[in-house]
Amino acid sequence: MEQTIKPHKRGKKMQKWIPYMFISPWIVGILLFTIGPLFFSLVMSFFDWPVTSAPTFVGFGNYIKMFTEDPQFYKSIVITFKFALFYVPLSLVTSLILAMLISLPIKGVKFFRAIFYLPAVVSGVAVSIIWGWIFNTKYGILNYGLSLFGIDGPKWLVDPKMAIIAVVLASAWGVGTMMLIFYTNIKSITPDMYESASIDGAGPLRQFISITLPLITPTIFFNLITSTIAALQQLTLVLLLTAGGPLKSTYFYGLFVYNNAFKHHKLGYASANAWFMFIIILLLTALIFKSSNTWVYYEDEVGKKGKKGGKKK
Repeated sequence: MEQTIKPHKRGKKMQKWIPYMFISPWIVGILLFTIGPLFFSLVMSFFDWPVTSAPTFVGFGNYIKMFTEDPQFYKSIVITFKFALFYVPLSLVTSLILAMLISLPIKGVKFFRAIFYLPAVVSGVAVSIIWGWIFNTKYGILNYGLSLFGIDGPKWLVDPKMAIIAVVLASAWGVGTMMLIFYTNIKSITPDMYESASIDGAGPLRQFISITLPLITPTIFFNLITSTIAALQQLTLVLLLTAGGPLKSTYFYGLFVYNNAFKHHKLGYASANAWFMFIIILLLTALIFKSSNTWVYYEDEVGKKGKKGGKKK
C-alpha cells in the first residue's frame, strides 16, 4: 500500500508546480526587465553617475538640484501638463465617437474598424515621418487643404505656439486601442434597453446620454487613466517630430529625462527626474480612482443600493 500511495502524492505535488512552470518565463522576465531596473534606477538616483567615470554617492543631492537649480525642470513639467490637458480629452472624445460609428449596423463597417485601428499598430518612427509630411509648411497636405478654402495654414512645426498643438493632433491619431475598448463595452449593452427607451419616446441623443454614457463610465475611467499616463510619458513622437523645439516649446518632461541620461550623461540625475514623474503619475492615478466613486456607474452596485432603498421604504 505504501508503494502505491507515495507516487500518487508525488504526482499531486508535481501538479501544484505545473502552473508555476508555465508562468515562470513571465516571472523571470518581469523580475529582470521591469522590477530589477526599477529598483536599480532608485539606487542610481542617489548617485552622481556619469557614464565615463565611477559613481559618487550624493544622497538627495540630485533631488535638491532638480528643485532648486534647474529651471528647465519646471518648464518641462508645465509643457507636459499643458499637452495632457489637450490630449486626454481629445483622445477620449475621438475614440468614443469612432467607437459609436463602428457600432452602427451599416455595410462595410468591418473595413472601417480595420482602418480606424490601423494607426494604433504603426510604429512611432513611421507616425512621426507621416505627420512631419502632413505638417510641412510648404508642401504639407494639411496646409494644402486649408488653402483650398482660402486659408493660409500656420507654420505647424516652426511656430512655438502651434508646435504643441501639432504634437497633440499627431498623438491623438493613434486612438485605435481606446476605440476598440469603447466598442467592446458599447456592444455589450443589451438592445432591450434601447428598445424600451425608444418606445418611451427617447431619441438617439437622449439614449446616448441616459443609457450608453452611464454604462460605459467604467471604460471611460480605464481609458482616462491609461491616456493620462501615456500623456505624461510622451517621448517618441516629440523626440522625432520636433526634438523639443522650436525654442523648447515642446520640450516635454520625457525628453528632459532622456536628454539628461543619454545626451548629458547624467544617469543619476535622470533617474531622480524619472522617479519624480513616477510619484506624480501615482498621485494623479490615486486622485482619479478617488473621484471615480462620484461618476463611475457599476450596474451591480446600483442594483444593491436600489434594493436597500426599497427595503427602507
